[in-house]
Amino acid sequence: MSRTGPVRAVLFDRDGTLVHDVPYNGDPALVRPVAGAREALALLRARGIRTGVVTNQSGVARGLLTDADVRRVNRRVEELLGPFDVWAVCPHGPGDGCRCRKPEPGLVLRAAGRIRTPPEDCVVIGDIGADVEAARRAGAHGILVPTPQTRPRETAAAQHVAPDLATAVRAVLDEPPRGRDLGDGGPIGNAFDGAGATAGPRGTGPADPSGRSW
Repeated sequence: MSRTGPVRAVLFDRDGTLVHDVPYNGDPALVRPVAGAREALALLRARGIRTGVVTNQSGVARGLLTDADVRRVNRRVEELLGPFDVWAVCPHGPGDGCRCRKPEPGLVLRAAGRIRTPPEDCVVIGDIGADVEAARRAGAHGILVPTPQTRPRETAAAQHVAPDLATAVRAVLDEPPRGRDLGDGGPIGNAFDGAGATAGPRGTGPADPSGRSW
C-alpha cells in the first residue's frame, strides 16, 4: 500500500477475533468476547474510526443455521461490544462460487461501500489467512491476530501480525500498520485467551481456498 493517511475504518472478523469461536453458533448465550475486545473497540470509537464486522457464516448454506440465528448472534455481539457501523455476512458454502466469501474480497468491499470509505482507508483484522487475503484482494490493509487454530503458514505469510486484538488496534490508531510484527517485543505467536476456545470445523472438513470449511 502506498497510502499513509489516517485509517478511517477497521473491519473485524467475528468468530475467533472479536468473540470466541463456537463452530456454527446459533445460540446468543454462547457468545463470549475475547480478551481486550471491548477496550480495543472503545479506542477506535473514541478516535472516530468507524467499525464493522465481515464474517463467513456457511452454517446457513449447510442447513445448520438460519439467517435469523445469525442475526440473533450478531445482536448479542453488539449487546456485549457496542454497536458497529456496518455488518457484512456471507451465508454461502465453499462450493457456491460467490464473491463475498473470504478470502474473496466481496465482504470487505461491501462493508467499505456501505460506510462510504475507500478500501485503502480500511484495515481488516482477523485470525486466519482468509481474512488478510480478503483485505489484500480488496485493496485494504490486513492484520493477522493468530489463535491456536491459525495455521503456521498463515502466520508466516501475513504481512502484519499482532499478538492480540488490543495491539492490532493500537497499531492503526494514527496510520495504517507498519512493519510485520506489531507487538511490543517477543515472538509473535498464538497469544490468544484460550478459555472457551473450541476446536472444530475451522481446521476440518472439505477444503476451500483458505483451507477452512466453515
